[in-house]
Amino acid sequence: MLKDLFQKRKYATIPSEKTKREIPEGLMNKCPKCGTIQTSKELEKNLKVCTACGYHYRLNAMERIQITLDGGQILEYDQDMISEDPLQFPDYIEKLEKAKNTTKLQDAIITGEGTIGGYPVIVAAMSFDFMGGSLGSVVGERITRAVEAAIEKKCPIIIYSTSGGARMQESILSLMQMAKTSAALSRLSEEGGLFISIITDPTFGGVSASFAMLGDIILAEPAAPFGFTGRRVIEQTIKQKLPDNFQTSEFNLEHGQLDKVVSRKEMRPTLIKLLDMHGVKGEVASGE
Repeated sequence: MLKDLFQKRKYATIPSEKTKREIPEGLMNKCPKCGTIQTSKELEKNLKVCTACGYHYRLNAMERIQITLDGGQILEYDQDMISEDPLQFPDYIEKLEKAKNTTKLQDAIITGEGTIGGYPVIVAAMSFDFMGGSLGSVVGERITRAVEAAIEKKCPIIIYSTSGGARMQESILSLMQMAKTSAALSRLSEEGGLFISIITDPTFGGVSASFAMLGDIILAEPAAPFGFTGRRVIEQTIKQKLPDNFQTSEFNLEHGQLDKVVSRKEMRPTLIKLLDMHGVKGEVASGE
């Protein structure tokens, strides 16, 4: 009894505001799915995949390039191509400048050439952090030119898609990119070229309704949501509750929309196997 009376109590230490301020911002990350806290360095080493539950964090275009191409090197195409404001949409120029400053990109995509496992490829990687990866005139033109380069160089093209849909500030000019990119991919198919489409979180709207779903081989990262219209709009329209896993890559694989769901760690090895199976030759710069 006396032992219990004089036993020291255990207290939790709450960091002071000064201590909180001294911790560098961005040092730690909390998984949005399972809540596990990891250091940024640990997360980077694991290709931004949660070590506890396998949740795939979003990557920007340059991060995709770095983990896909040999040495992370790319010879980039059309770096100086930028969006203008043909429809004089209110605040569009300001939003473009803000996105450029935040992402250090000229638009929502990077295209170029390099090698994967020594195999020459043309790559296009979209970036959701640039205005939601919206499909505007520049994105459509860059993809079209990348496809044309694949035809000319007789190389496969790999496109990483992530987008909220068409860029509303460009109206019908944005919608025209769906037809333009699809027509370019049709020419690639006629020439016997290979197009590998990779779906990432999230892929919706005009992108999913055009080039993203036209791949000869369509892969997706785990749990990546993609479709044409978002879940909430569909539920409101049909007045029914949709399955919990609706529009995930696993759901779409089950319903025949995908060829394979591939984890981020296995994506590069899978691409190398596919390129090897198709006897890829062609010639591109190393990107160095």
